[in-house]
Amino acid sequence: MSTPRVRLDQVGQLPGVPFSATLVTSVADPVPWRLEQGGHVVRVGTSVPRGLDPSAGFTVHTLEVGALTAPGEGFTLAADGATSHPFRVAADLHAPLAADALQFFHLQRSGVAIGPEVAGAAYARPAGHTAACAHGGDTRVPCLPAGRALTADGVDLYEGWTDGHVLDVSGGWYDAGDQGKYVVNGGIAVAQLLGTYERLSARAAAGAQVDGALLRALREEARWELEWMLRMRVPAGSRYAGLVHHKVHDEAWTHLPTLPHRDPQRRFLHRPSTSATLNLAAVAAQGARVLAAHDATFAAQLLTAARETYAAALAQPVLLAPDTNVVADFGGGPYDDVHLDDERYWAAAELYLTTGESAYLADLRANPCHVGGVEPVFVPEGYDWKDVAALARIDLATVPGDLPEREEVRASVVVAAEDLLATQAAQPFGTPYAPRDGRYDWGSNGLVLNLLTVLLAAADVTGEDRFVRGATAGLGHVLGRNALGLSYVTGYGTDAVHHQHSRWYAGQLDPTLPDPPPGTVSGGPNSSTQDEVAAAAVGGLPAQRCFVDDIGAWSVNELTINWNAPLVQVAALLAYRIPGTTGTTGPA
Repeated sequence: MSTPRVRLDQVGQLPGVPFSATLVTSVADPVPWRLEQGGHVVRVGTSVPRGLDPSAGFTVHTLEVGALTAPGEGFTLAADGATSHPFRVAADLHAPLAADALQFFHLQRSGVAIGPEVAGAAYARPAGHTAACAHGGDTRVPCLPAGRALTADGVDLYEGWTDGHVLDVSGGWYDAGDQGKYVVNGGIAVAQLLGTYERLSARAAAGAQVDGALLRALREEARWELEWMLRMRVPAGSRYAGLVHHKVHDEAWTHLPTLPHRDPQRRFLHRPSTSATLNLAAVAAQGARVLAAHDATFAAQLLTAARETYAAALAQPVLLAPDTNVVADFGGGPYDDVHLDDERYWAAAELYLTTGESAYLADLRANPCHVGGVEPVFVPEGYDWKDVAALARIDLATVPGDLPEREEVRASVVVAAEDLLATQAAQPFGTPYAPRDGRYDWGSNGLVLNLLTVLLAAADVTGEDRFVRGATAGLGHVLGRNALGLSYVTGYGTDAVHHQHSRWYAGQLDPTLPDPPPGTVSGGPNSSTQDEVAAAAVGGLPAQRCFVDDIGAWSVNELTINWNAPLVQVAALLAYRIPGTTGTTGPA
């Protein structure tokens, strides 16, 4: 399929929200453009030359179309002899995307069969890692034996750690294209689903017509992961009792394709970490608050776990997960992190929001990530599982509470969003993501989506349209308005990716298997192109073009729960708006 030189959001536009497109052209002067529908010219204008975009390596113009008020199908935008893919204008544009992006989590479930009623027969599969699977699956997992985390130089990354306990850590979500399960990646993902539920519930109370099925699914998926995270705690009587194991995964990498129920590898619990423990403390406290109205017993269990794990993390403040990437064929990602002030801030913030207790208030106020502190919370590169202070700041700003400095917190979110709008205005492809070194990082689409959650938080704080416009434009970048003219979400757009790196959505390798399900976002361009496929195909290209839609290109084209979670949040918050507003709760 040829890529039109007019790049735009291939899914469509919201009525009343101004939008733009990008024209790739060598022409230096402005050129006329026309918006058409069914052979009729709807609107005309003149392009704005933007020169060379170094992130794309193209000379480009922008086409400032403005807002379309009437819904409709089959719009196209033409300029300089090129015509865009067709798109539509609809108020319900993002509701299907929110539902599909959330259904991805159900399909990632471990330990339970996926029936054809979930997403069709192509995605049905037996339960993975059950007691009947090789080595007992995840129902009886031992600790990694001592000396198994050795570098080539003989350094033991776990410093001789092992333990004698065996845990049932069944359930939860498979993290990504592999079948490992990682607490810190699960933590940010479940937090964003819980946050989406909390914000949508507030909108429903204010008059928005929110899909009840989506709300139920958000609760159910969050609980599924929370129950698994609770199982990852180190039992009493063991070394590091009360802390949380960092991860569970195979002894070595399985080949592609391998369905979960056919995984032949032994599974091991890896050493606990302070970061994993703080992740559980944060999301258990958040879950206790969000789920209390639906299951008081489970909420009480979560709050007890949050208190206990927070105390355990304070008692063991620097038990770090090492970089196990240096161990050959270790079977899982490292998720190493040496800076934990942000995790402590997040856990203290969620416990304070849930309990209102002064001890947690004192801890979050003393944290260097709090307003007035020395550690930056919002940076141009965005936030992710390793940098979670933004999660805390967003919840402190949007969840009603009695924090004395709440107005300063809310102002900090608005300032961060203002900076993102300024960055976005300088980017001809409409993205708020502009790393200071000019290089796109692993999971750049996830970083873009997380930046959009900042814009939508500012929209909720202020009620101002411009932040919603920015979020819509940023989502449009992921859905086609980019240097490659690709939608990075399966099933959405005329030209969408469909070969993301996965061991069981592997139709590229085995035609009896499906491609990833609709609503699955790809990691996206990555300047480092660490895998051989991407390095050979696009290594060294400008940042936006360091991408190839190939199942072997794991450094640019993997799928993960922590990239799909902000897609759920952004799509849902854009989809379910309060009547008469741009979609926010307004000033709260």
